[in-house]
Amino acid sequence: MNSSNDSRHRAARVVIIGGVSGCGKSTVGRALAEYLGWSFIEGDAFHSEANIEKMRRGEALDDNDRRPWLESLHNEIIYHLDRGISAVMACSALKASYRDILCGDEVNVSFVFLSCSRESLHRRLTTRQGHFLGAELLDSQLATFESSHDILLIDSEQAVETLVESIADWLAYSGSECDET
Repeated sequence: MNSSNDSRHRAARVVIIGGVSGCGKSTVGRALAEYLGWSFIEGDAFHSEANIEKMRRGEALDDNDRRPWLESLHNEIIYHLDRGISAVMACSALKASYRDILCGDEVNVSFVFLSCSRESLHRRLTTRQGHFLGAELLDSQLATFESSHDILLIDSEQAVETLVESIADWLAYSGSECDET
């Protein structure tokens, strides 16, 4: 990391709200950003048209599909940190290797994962409108998720306000950040 950015990076933080499609990443992420007075970054907005079309067809993205998307999101994280702007990002970040790409060598990035029952996720995915990813990819996403010690896992079947307050409390008292390794 460039030492001239050290003080600005320490002053800013990015929290990534992760999880499988339908868990509430965008809803909770927007509400958390508003609550904290931070910027909100919608990770889905960074997908290529080819990735979106693939998911619309019910095909899971592979690591080669995801890599440019994750690198774009990493660049967006750096953009915010370089400017001293804290942000909340909604991004699935299901594998530890994806989280490593997102973090790079930054320590000011934290992960919160929303979880709920497969039944609730399926119901949410089959009733939501206007999103490119449907319920047919739910099982592959659930199988892809890798937990790790550096994330907060929280039940998303609570009220959004409760989730936001819990996450904000965790951020206030947590040292849970990306490892520097």
